[in-house]
Amino acid sequence: MKAVVAQGYGSAAVLAVEDVPIPRPGPGQIQVRVVAAALNPADLRSLSGVLAELAPLEFPHVPGSDFAGTVTEVGEGVTRFAVGDEVFGIGLPRATVHMATLFASPPSLTTGTLAEYAVFEADTPALALRPPALEAERAAALPIVGLTALSLLRVGRFQPGETVLVIGATGGVGSAVVPLLAAAKAHVIATAGAADEDYVRGLGADEVIDHRATDVVAETSRRCPDGVDAVVNLALPGARLIEVGRVIRSGGRLLNVAYPAPDPGAFERDDLTVETVYGAARPGDLDELAARAAEGSLPSPISRRYRLSDGARAYLELEQEHTRGKLIVLTDTHA
Repeated sequence: MKAVVAQGYGSAAVLAVEDVPIPRPGPGQIQVRVVAAALNPADLRSLSGVLAELAPLEFPHVPGSDFAGTVTEVGEGVTRFAVGDEVFGIGLPRATVHMATLFASPPSLTTGTLAEYAVFEADTPALALRPPALEAERAAALPIVGLTALSLLRVGRFQPGETVLVIGATGGVGSAVVPLLAAAKAHVIATAGAADEDYVRGLGADEVIDHRATDVVAETSRRCPDGVDAVVNLALPGARLIEVGRVIRSGGRLLNVAYPAPDPGAFERDDLTVETVYGAARPGDLDELAARAAEGSLPSPISRRYRLSDGARAYLELEQEHTRGKLIVLTDTHA
């Protein structure tokens, strides 16, 4: 089969499309004919080697976690899915099993979704049946960003009328967290470049600050002299959040999903909650996200589509260019 493959650690430049054996499911696993897969910055972070001591990859390595496809084979003991089922979800590289237990229990692992076929663990809340009303490419764009957004909403416990500053709203997670905050009736101030203002307003942002032309801290303080109730950081590295903490009112919170995470002790404030949130899949979460996407309350974030034969180029563009929303790779027979 064709797959995007890395033969060693490095940047997106080490990726190439190659022929590799079709993975076969073992006990408790399913094989899926991948229709669509979404790219995530975490794919490149793992490939860079920064997590090698914690979760060393095995090479050749096929990247990719989010997917939608059709079950083509089931392993011994699998009763949850059957051949022909349309499914979607997320699997993490098998080398990350210790990290994957934090994401879903039982953990969701895969052979890599940037391929014509992939194998997944069947008994995990990070996989679900894809409803007919939700097309495959849209389903593939949902899992990581949607589950992360749901986790942020649970931890943040946002109340109607609260003002929330979302930093980095144009990325994948922003495409889910901004609509969910809007649905919770929070007042959302989003940072985005001028070219992306209409996009983030379409997601549900009430106000937009052009982070390229304006000092975000100063402008937020001008608009909200009493401070915002919360900041949701989707983009800035931890050290740059110290100054951002100045715009949060006493008793407020800063929720982070970006890498590297901030040190809560560096803020020197005992009236501020600082927490890094990791996406976690609970039973029924993917069904909820699918329903919201199908009804339109989660707008489609897909900005670019590629064939599998262009999958390596897609990762280069994710690494080197400003991207809005999600990049999707379709298998050549479905593109």
